Amino acid sequence: MSEEKRGETFVMRGEAPEAAITFSTFLIGLASSAVIHLGEAPNPETGKAEKDLVLARQSLDLLGMLHDKTRGNLTPEEQQLFDNLLADLRIRFVEASKR
Repeated sequence: MSEEKRGETFVMRGEAPEAAITFSTFLIGLASSAVIHLGEAPNPETGKAEKDLVLARQSLDLLGMLHDKTRGNLTPEEQQLFDNLLADLRIRFVEASKR
C-alpha cells in the first residue's frame, strides 16, 4: 500500500487515519517503555512484568538527554509534563534498584 501525508501524520491508503502524535504522546510512549523495563507494567510481547534495570536506565538516559536538548523549546504544559514524568521515573528507578 502506498502512503500519503496528511498534516504531520502518514496514513496508509485504505486505512482510517490515526490521531496525530503530539510531543506529549511521544513522551508518554517513551515513559511507558521505562515503566515496562522497571517491571511495573507487563511486557506487551510476553504479558509478564519483567525488571531490566539496564534497559530502564537507557530509557531514563534517553529521556534525560531529550529533556536537556528541548529546554526552552516547549510549551509550559509540555515542560511541566516532561519535568513530572522524568522526576517520577527517576524516583521509581531508585526504588526498583533497591529491591
